[in-house]
Amino acid sequence: MKKLGFGLMRLPQTDVDNKTVVDEAAVLEMVKTFLDGGFTYFDTAYMYHGYQSENVVGRTLVKNFPRDSYTLADKMPMMYVKRAEDMPRFFEEQLQKCQVEYFDYYMLHDLNITNYDSKVVPFKAFEFISKLKEEGKVREIGFSFHDGVELLDRILTDHPEVDFVQLQINYIDWDDVGIQSRRCYECATRHGKKVIVMEPVKGGTLADIPEEAEKIFKSHSPDASVASWAIKFAASLPNVYMVLSGMSNLDQMLDNMSYMKDFTPLDDDEYAVIDKALTVIKNAIEIPCTACGYCLDGCPKNIAISKYFALYNTEALLGFRGFSSNEGYYFYAAENHGKASDCVGCGLCENICPQHLKIRDHLKTVAAYFEKN
Repeated sequence: MKKLGFGLMRLPQTDVDNKTVVDEAAVLEMVKTFLDGGFTYFDTAYMYHGYQSENVVGRTLVKNFPRDSYTLADKMPMMYVKRAEDMPRFFEEQLQKCQVEYFDYYMLHDLNITNYDSKVVPFKAFEFISKLKEEGKVREIGFSFHDGVELLDRILTDHPEVDFVQLQINYIDWDDVGIQSRRCYECATRHGKKVIVMEPVKGGTLADIPEEAEKIFKSHSPDASVASWAIKFAASLPNVYMVLSGMSNLDQMLDNMSYMKDFTPLDDDEYAVIDKALTVIKNAIEIPCTACGYCLDGCPKNIAISKYFALYNTEALLGFRGFSSNEGYYFYAAENHGKASDCVGCGLCENICPQHLKIRDHLKTVAAYFEKN
């Protein structure tokens, strides 16, 4: 199996009757291109694209291609599970939306210390997905993880029955003291669990890096995209089974396929190039947000947190050189959402943030920058 997976979370969009929706014709073309290239792994989740990703999977992938021509991963949305009885209902809904009888890979979504102790353990969530595996409704079980290595070790010790772990791994988070990508990868490997990588390009951040860092990559490989370095970094890890990419258009897909079709791991010289570029990038990124969108749920002021952070980070990456169009985008977004300054400091966003960001402090920074006039 080729190591590149299609993450259906940042799909192409189009406007229909003044409403932005997923461009399913474009998705279908991407799905066909992906399969024709010999790639087979597709990843969806309950809340992706306003709870529509699973429906799109059913209408584009499942409806048009033989079931044995692809593998499909989905996730139990633990953030929405309120009681044990919710899990069978969610799972059956996911089967129906995707129009399948089984999932090849099924995981508990977004495990962290809060939901592990308050939901996963008391609701016997691992026992539930293990039963699904016994019944043939899923082929392999695992979980996606957003926390520290101590909890990961605890979970894998408590549940040796899992087949895989989905971790956030990229070269900027590899030695990060908060994300702990390296330590979590090594923990999963020590427990004998294969690793599926999410956020290899860190929500697109590592595809749009400072000019100085881009020059470092281009001086070594002029024809290679900046994003390719990030994906190849993750794919080069020996125990990585699959690297997910949330591809938004056909051009991104074709680029990814070009170097992942006959993948060659990075060599020592290439790792040295990444280290050199990483020094530049770390000095430029202000807010390490991956734009997962979890923080948006429940915000009493409907603040477009991840969008504002992305706009601010672009300014930071450009060295605050008066990238005035971002200020316009900020106020366009604020017409339908709360402004950063509207934050009431409730902390709901920080409780659910997989990156453990100090969102309230960052919103003050964003407000001071964009709302300065």
